Amino acid sequence: MPPVARIRNVVIDCPDPHALADFYARLGGGTPRAEDDDWVVLRIPAGPRLAFQRATGLTPPEWPRADRNAQQFHLDFDAGTTWEEMDAAHEKVLALGARPLDLEDREKKDFQVYAERSRAWGSRQPTTTPQVGVPDPASAA
Repeated sequence: MPPVARIRNVVIDCPDPHALADFYARLGGGTPRAEDDDWVVLRIPAGPRLAFQRATGLTPPEWPRADRNAQQFHLDFDAGTTWEEMDAAHEKVLALGARPLDLEDREKKDFQVYAERSRAWGSRQPTTTPQVGVPDPASAA
């Protein structure tokens, strides 16, 4: 059965769409295009089209809590397939202003979780990045 429609955008509500679009452009590539002060579109090369919509007064999620201001979704970025690639991406993500949320049990997971800390939220917006394949434990020494 053919689809009725296709996904056009993944829309993210935030207090400052320009700042959040800029963060994700520096992370995943592309150039944000502002349609107006309240709507910014980012086409990530070989990836999704993200749109950032102003939502004044929006409270950011309190990751990993589910009982209050729960995360509604997150974005996964692939940064490679080795620990060396993951470590290099980790340093770059920190340089962009992200804050690690969960670095425990790194060898048991194939991802790390960060919060975006730009003026877009004033505090933090959870985003999962980078997500990588776990290398063979024998080669991770």
